[in-house]
Amino acid sequence: MYPSFDLTGKIAVITGASMGIGQGLAKALAHAGAKVILTARSVQALEAVAEEIRVEGGEAEVRQLDVTNTAQISKVMNEIGEAFGRIDILVNNAGLGANHPAVDVTEQDWDSMMDVNLKGLFFCCQAAGKIMLKQGSGRIVNISSQASVVGIVDHAVYCASKGGVNQLTRVLALEWSSQGVNVNAVAPTFTYTPGTAERLDNPEYYQNVVSRIPANRVAELQDVAGAVIYLASSAGNMVTGTTLLVDGGWTAQ
Repeated sequence: MYPSFDLTGKIAVITGASMGIGQGLAKALAHAGAKVILTARSVQALEAVAEEIRVEGGEAEVRQLDVTNTAQISKVMNEIGEAFGRIDILVNNAGLGANHPAVDVTEQDWDSMMDVNLKGLFFCCQAAGKIMLKQGSGRIVNISSQASVVGIVDHAVYCASKGGVNQLTRVLALEWSSQGVNVNAVAPTFTYTPGTAERLDNPEYYQNVVSRIPANRVAELQDVAGAVIYLASSAGNMVTGTTLLVDGGWTAQ
């Protein structure tokens, strides 16, 4: 039997789906056949993405979800599980990023980023994981970063939060994989999105970034989406507890 990347009939929940990478992942999962449930703080921001998916022949619904609200996380995941009978795939894409020299980081800077990038991600895993464990199957893909394995100047809090994502991914895989739930992370390098375009369209900034990427380019949305679909599909059946770097070779150096 050959591996399949077909996600037809799968119920896929995506957090942070109104963000650049989240939008691309939602569209890619829908193209692979999944019914996607887009979540974010603003439902209005999700409707346009959902409609694009529907126009292209895919299935999409939206739900309001603030990942800093743990009670809401549990409520929304349970509502999705009840409405569709299952959750097959969870992609944790909600995240914050900011530049702060370490000496300038405030407690609020630390808490706001950790609340989204690590705490919110964990409780999304937990809420969806409970449903997946009951059904005996599931795929969780956490969006990490190359900054989880290398240091990035002025990103102490971000690097710490994403390093934590990798560790959570390992532990959840150890606890849940024997029960049919695979947990992995995807760690992209700088990725061109509407949100990063302002910086990456600056030739000096772009060259500074690309000079550290052996592939000689930044990532595109399809690069990240390909890794997510692989891990979410039967092609990734034997992969769990790993962080898949989509970094063009940055961390190989």
